[in-house]
Amino acid sequence: MSNQELKHKSLNLKLYVLVFGLQFLIIFGLCGCDVVEFFALEQPPYDYQILASYDMTKLKESSSADVLAIIYMPEFELLSQSKSVIASQGQNKKGYKSWFTMVAFDENDLRARRKYLLVADEKPKVLFTEPWQNLSFDCQMVLDREILDEPYANENARRIAILRRVLANSRDDIKELGSDNKMIDVCGMLINQALEAALVKLDNWPASATRLSEPAGLGFSHMSLDRGKIGMVVKDDVVAVRIRSGSLTGDFKNIILDSLPEQSAAQ
Repeated sequence: MSNQELKHKSLNLKLYVLVFGLQFLIIFGLCGCDVVEFFALEQPPYDYQILASYDMTKLKESSSADVLAIIYMPEFELLSQSKSVIASQGQNKKGYKSWFTMVAFDENDLRARRKYLLVADEKPKVLFTEPWQNLSFDCQMVLDREILDEPYANENARRIAILRRVLANSRDDIKELGSDNKMIDVCGMLINQALEAALVKLDNWPASATRLSEPAGLGFSHMSLDRGKIGMVVKDDVVAVRIRSGSLTGDFKNIILDSLPEQSAAQ
């Protein structure tokens, strides 16, 4: 290779480095600390650790003692409990992520009857997504026979009534613990806001309730996170609800029916 060719390649490399450096400075100047925070390593507890107790809790099987042994990470969380509800709530040091796991029990046999998981994260998974913030909510609960046996006008009316019961149950469970931990109240407000936004869409367009069980879920407008998606499936007497809002809506995956408990409605 001639000296002239080497000089040409060297010049091209310098120009490439200069252009890349200018682009980085422009991005850094526009976004500042946000870019630094985006590239910062995730701090514990990690998502799989937060998810673990929710996944390990089995409706109609797990006792309050079982849940108490797995739900609480003392180095990261605060534990709250009443006679029939246990919850753990945490927030990372910089306040970007807050999470909340709660389990409600049957008052007679103290077996898990409802479980909830909420994660709210102000740090995006993908740079420059709009909005940056995201919210993830999952819950499963055993439904009372009265809500299942009610005569409804059609299947869409039944779906909407079940989702409304999910909202009512979550409010009641959180109310038991709100005075013990104010952050649980905040988490409850986030859950209410998301479920109510979905119900506004369903009340205005009841026929859209058919999308709740579809793989892509049902889209709705979220007051603070711009957009959201919700999915809901019912198996025997158990309902599962999933909500993803903000930057998580693009990766929404509806609940897998087979993941629900293999138990009959008679139990």
